[in-house]
Amino acid sequence: MLHEPNTICYGVGVKYQKIIAICALTAAVAMPSLSGQSEPPPPRNAEEFDQLFHQVSNWGRWGKDDQLGSVNLVTTAKRKQAMTLVKTGESVSLAHNPMTERAEDNNNPFEHTMLRGNSMDRYAVSYHGYAHSHIDALCHILYKDQTYNGYPRAEVNTEKGCTKLGIDNLKNGVITRGVLVDIPRLKGVDFLEPGTPIYVEDLEAWEKKAGVRISSGDAVLIRTGRWARRAKVGPWAVGQNAAGLHASVAPWFKARGVALVGSDAAEDVTPSRVEGVALPIHTLFITAMGINLLDNQDLEALGAAAARLNRWEFMLTIAPVPVTGGTGFPLNALAVF
Repeated sequence: MLHEPNTICYGVGVKYQKIIAICALTAAVAMPSLSGQSEPPPPRNAEEFDQLFHQVSNWGRWGKDDQLGSVNLVTTAKRKQAMTLVKTGESVSLAHNPMTERAEDNNNPFEHTMLRGNSMDRYAVSYHGYAHSHIDALCHILYKDQTYNGYPRAEVNTEKGCTKLGIDNLKNGVITRGVLVDIPRLKGVDFLEPGTPIYVEDLEAWEKKAGVRISSGDAVLIRTGRWARRAKVGPWAVGQNAAGLHASVAPWFKARGVALVGSDAAEDVTPSRVEGVALPIHTLFITAMGINLLDNQDLEALGAAAARLNRWEFMLTIAPVPVTGGTGFPLNALAVF
């Protein structure tokens, strides 16, 4: 494969647990931001991105053999704190129902086949992408042929699955404090327009409005209103044009000690505004910082419940099926108020 200058190559987990290398060159696009910035802050190119990668890296922080990454920040005390947030017992799913129809944002529809006189069934799904609610394992994205914690691709990513950092490392599940960051509600709109970047000042403005502060061990869920927009205008190519986090927020997330991050798309603003880097948030969060990402969560019901209760924090439970060496798994995360 020929690589263009300043092109970042990263590994993406795909169907049957195979890992493929994708090299993408994404130009920075001048679009208005929520914070009113006309020009994006660093990183703006591959060189600045590389510097930021090393700045926020957690490699070796929890030992050279670590496979949990930032989930290490979800301590026993953090789990106990999360449980104290349950007041009414109301439970809200974060999963979007499986999408069985091909669409601009769903190249791999969920397959449901009935068997044995319709008393049994078979499911099949290639869940990575922009349609299905899922969690990314830490072996899903690579940077310069290395996974989180510096493991070489050749030692980790095999045709039989990941020898390290697979989703089976979360077999015991994650119970922690979840915090919803509802940027459309902050701005008084139903949804953000595709391509809108979210910066640190937007996150802090939400904290002030909601009366919450994101802290160590939290799972942060970013609502952009993707599903609300889809319901109104129909599907679009989310992988090419989506509201989301700008790469400049990574040091803020590390300083706050965030354990997991999710959104109603794939976290990254697209186009990325970082020339030569297609998915900087995925690469910084998963590969540098060891943060599992929760992609394509349906945060509409959660946003409505949080607004009705005026409570933006809750107990979040995550329990993916522990496929040995899996690059992730479809997910039905639950928020309990």
